[in-house]
Amino acid sequence: MSKVVAELKYSAEHEWVATDGDGPSVIGVSAVAADALGDIVYVDLPEVGAAVTAGETCGEIESTKSVSDLYSPVTGEVTEVNDAVVADPAVVNSDPYGAGWLFKVAVESEGPLLSAEEYAAKNGGEL
Repeated sequence: MSKVVAELKYSAEHEWVATDGDGPSVIGVSAVAADALGDIVYVDLPEVGAAVTAGETCGEIESTKSVSDLYSPVTGEVTEVNDAVVADPAVVNSDPYGAGWLFKVAVESEGPLLSAEEYAAKNGGEL
């Protein structure tokens, strides 16, 4: 069963949000999504400075099985992208909650987000 991190919030589309209150929020995809996708071979992330809107597509993630849209779980401005993931997308599979983060956003507002418990119950993840 895929890991779900208790300290994070999750979107219904399988993105996670880490907010420490001081700086930009970090966005990634859950282990549930990474496991379902299989071997991730390509990511297309929003550019630094781009505006993203909660619930709207902002990029793509491609695996050997399929191509899936990335949805922003928050509204705001992209402040950083993870170039290491662009260079080696497999990092999302090996460390989705750490080195596999995707981008950071200066958040204006959050979309509808689930707690870790809600997300795990809905998607079969394990806390």
